[in-house]
This record gives sequence, C-alpha cells and structure tokens, in this order.
Amino acid sequence: MKKALIYLAAAALALGCASPEKMAKLAENVKVECTPQVLEVVNGTIDATVTVTYPKDYFNPNVVLEVTPVIVYEGGEAALKPLKYQGEKVKNNYKVVSKDGQKVTERLHFDYVEGMEKSYLELRGKVLSGSKSVNLPTKKVADGANTTYMLVKRSGNVSYKADNYQEVITTTTEGQIKYLVNSADVRNSELKSQSVKDFLAALDAVAADERSKVTSTEIVAYASPEGAVDKNNQLSGNRSKTASKAWSQVTKGHEATDPTVRSVGEDWEGFSKLVAESDLEDKDLILRVLSMYSDPAVRENEIRNMSQVYTALKGEVLPELRRARLIANVEFKNYTNEELIELLDKNADVLDEEALLRAASVVKDAGQKESVYRKAIEKFGSERAQFNLVALYLNEGRNQKAEAGLSELNAADPDVINAKGVLALRNDDLKTAEACFRKAGTADAKANLGTALILSGQYEEAAQVLADVDGCCHNTVLAYLLTDQLDKAEKSVHCGDPKVWYLRGIIAARQGDAEKVSKCLKNAFRNKALEERAARDIEFAGYEY
Repeated sequence: MKKALIYLAAAALALGCASPEKMAKLAENVKVECTPQVLEVVNGTIDATVTVTYPKDYFNPNVVLEVTPVIVYEGGEAALKPLKYQGEKVKNNYKVVSKDGQKVTERLHFDYVEGMEKSYLELRGKVLSGSKSVNLPTKKVADGANTTYMLVKRSGNVSYKADNYQEVITTTTEGQIKYLVNSADVRNSELKSQSVKDFLAALDAVAADERSKVTSTEIVAYASPEGAVDKNNQLSGNRSKTASKAWSQVTKGHEATDPTVRSVGEDWEGFSKLVAESDLEDKDLILRVLSMYSDPAVRENEIRNMSQVYTALKGEVLPELRRARLIANVEFKNYTNEELIELLDKNADVLDEEALLRAASVVKDAGQKESVYRKAIEKFGSERAQFNLVALYLNEGRNQKAEAGLSELNAADPDVINAKGVLALRNDDLKTAEACFRKAGTADAKANLGTALILSGQYEEAAQVLADVDGCCHNTVLAYLLTDQLDKAEKSVHCGDPKVWYLRGIIAARQGDAEKVSKCLKNAFRNKALEERAARDIEFAGYEY
C-alpha cells in the first residue's frame, strides 16, 4: 500500500524569500512521497522513486540544497551521492527549484547489502549559502526492505538421463514347418528339421532357467501368394490344422502350453520382406508393384507378367512362404535392483550398459555412483553415463568438475545446454542462464527458466512459465506470491517442506490472517535459519507468532 509522509505547514503566514535558517525551520512544509513505501529488493538492488514538493516561497533563490538519500540498516548505512538543487539566482549547473514552488522527482538506486531486511530510507538535507551551511531535519520516507524473492530455490534442476533397462524382457522363439506347393501335408523330414530342433531346444532352455517362462504359444499358417486367393485361404487353413497336430507330436516331453491357432492366408507381408532382403536383380520393380496395387490378384498378375522375375521368385522366395510358424512367447525376469547392487560388488563385468546405468541410479552413495558411471564410460563409451556423471557433480555442488565434464559432451544436446545454464545460474550470470534455458526447452530447463526470471525480477513471466511445470512447488508458489496472486499461490502448494510453509506464512500475512501466520511459521521453524529470518522479515511486521 502506497503511503505518503506529508509534513504540513504549521504556519499560515505567507513566506518571503526564506533564509537557510528559515528553510530548516519550515522544512515540515515540504511534502515527500516515496514509491514504494516499503522498499523491495529486486535482482540484488533496491529502487525507489522519491517525489518532493516544495511550497511557494520556500526555496531561497540564492542557496544550494544538497539532499543525500541514505538507507540505514542493522550494522551500517548506505548513502548515495548527494542530489543538488539551486535557487533561481545561483549561477551553477544544478537542477533549479523555483521560489514559486515546484515538484521534483528522483529515482534512487541502491545495491542490496545483507542486513537491509531491517532498514529505512531517509533524506538528509543541507542548505548552502556562501560559506554558511545549515542542516535540515532528516526525513524518514520509507521502510525496508522486502527480500521475499531471495527465498527462491536457485540450485537448478538437472535430471539424470534415463536408462533403457528392462525389468522384464519379452522375446519370442520359433521354428517352422515348410510345405510343398499346394499341399497341407506335414512331411516327416519337417518334424525332424533343424528349425524344429532349435525351437524345442529353446523351449527346454526356458524351462531350465528360473528367470524365464513361456507366457503363450501360437501356430500361424500361411500360403504363398500364387494362384487363386480363395484356394490359398483354404490351403492356409488346412495347414493350420495339420501344424496343430504336428505340434502335439513334436512338443511331447517338452514344456509348452496349448497354442492359439491362426490362419493368415496369402503371405504378402512375408513376400515383401523376403524380396527386400534378397539379391534379386529386379527387386525394386517388384516392391514398386506391391506399393502400387493392393488387390492380391492384380499384384500376382503383374508379377507373373515379368516372366524372368517370376521364375526367380518361384525358386528363391515362394517356397519360404509355404509354411506354418511355431511360436513361443517368452518372458525373462531381469536382475532386480537389489541383485544389481550385489553384482556391482561381486561380478560387475556381467552387466551391460543399461544395467550399469540402472545400478548407478539405485545406489545411494555418491562415490559408488561415480564409480559405476566411470565403468560404463570406460567399458561402453556411454555418453549417457558421461552426462550423468556431470549431473552427479552438479547435484553434489561440485561445479568445477561438472564444468570440465560438460566440455567433453555434445554441445547441441538440450540436457547439456540446460546443465550449462545451471552453472551460469550458480555463477550469477543470469543473462547466460536465461538464454540457455530458453534454448534447451526441456522440462528441467522450463523450471530453471522460472528460477532465473525470479532472480532477475521478471516475476510475471516467471509465474506464466512455472504454471506449466509439473512438480515445481516451491518456486511456483513464490512466483505467484511475487505477483500478488495469492489464491493461485495457495493452490500451487503440494509439498510441505519448511520453506514452503514460510511462503504460506507470507501469504497469510498479506491476507491479514494472524492465526494462520502463526500456524505456518510454526511448521516453517523446523528450519532454524527461517526462524532467524522471520525476526527481520518486514512481511511479518506487526505479527506475533
């Protein structure tokens, strides 16, 4: 709330050209207003606008007035360079004030000094006339200073790059039975083929592995895309039936669930895949035909018209499509987090890159994390491990090591750009930090941009940015508080650490809720530093807690 300190005239007499002594005596006639009435620290500085209204016949035309703005605080004071004004008859280069009365406005700029939380701004005046100097009464014009923005959490967010470790790995193992053209009969040779043998061996291996299990089995039968579509669909269906009987025969004595049986008909998908993988001279022409036509009969007719090509297909591709696939869907349980930690000590060499990255994420000791990341770097050249090492250093506050590690990483990586912004933030280079966060565009960078905007005094944009950031409680509440959006600030609270309770106490104080102030600060004072701060905080002036 803007307040004005007004010094009303006690005398109603019209004044002549006041002498320096009279100017001192009648200084109470001078009206002084300061905006803001309660000083606020923004980006490490305190700015205020002071307007002084000199009444008619107050300012002697022959004098110079020096006004020194001073912030008085616990432990010292900070004075600006004196502001100088002159009467109309003085031959100098100061700002002239008319004897007919005049309003003078000055913008004041102080650098914040620790201790200014409990302070006030005063104006000290001195009238000079020749060799004479007369001090004017000191005028207190504002209290100070609000440092609420300094409650920002400014360490910056740097998340580890995720691993691709799979707790459960789903795979398939399969064999196949091949058929002669236009036949659905299963030959004995196919029951003893290497493909079937390998399939059964895989089933046995799964059964012997306590980490693995077969979750389901399938039989999928096909016909090669040659001849009438209806005939091929019937042939595919017959093959599914004979393959089902063969399944019962070959899997006897092996662990296998009852399969689901499916008939596909003409296998154009398999046809396209085999052609693409082949060395056929005209394979691009065949694939173009497949892309141009969707009708199976048209496709076949177009390919048959390429007689030389079709001959090659009959020998190399089509026989592979007359088949039934025997499929087992297998689930493998990977190492648990506890097992990974145990393997780090006993046999870390069995862990691949993803397992090492996961293991590093679950160990709690920072030294062990660093060791695991280094192993992943040395063994696999893992760029993610290299970045995560930098993230570890940043999260541990080891900024120099983090900076050295960043120089070895891809400068275009958004995570790297964000990390560079965090280093700039910690070095108070807010301009560089803001640029990095805007460029990175990651979730972490958005949260960090909000932090940088708060620190640089861009509170409105900070509130807009942080409104869209999930899980960013503290600084979002603060941004809304700094923009005086108290309802939004209260609704953004979803964490209960002492600093957030302190912010809630400020909200309550601004709402005039003394009981709530006391409750919030009681929870905040679990952090003793906040209890010490509250004693000096102008937000709680006039409140008992």
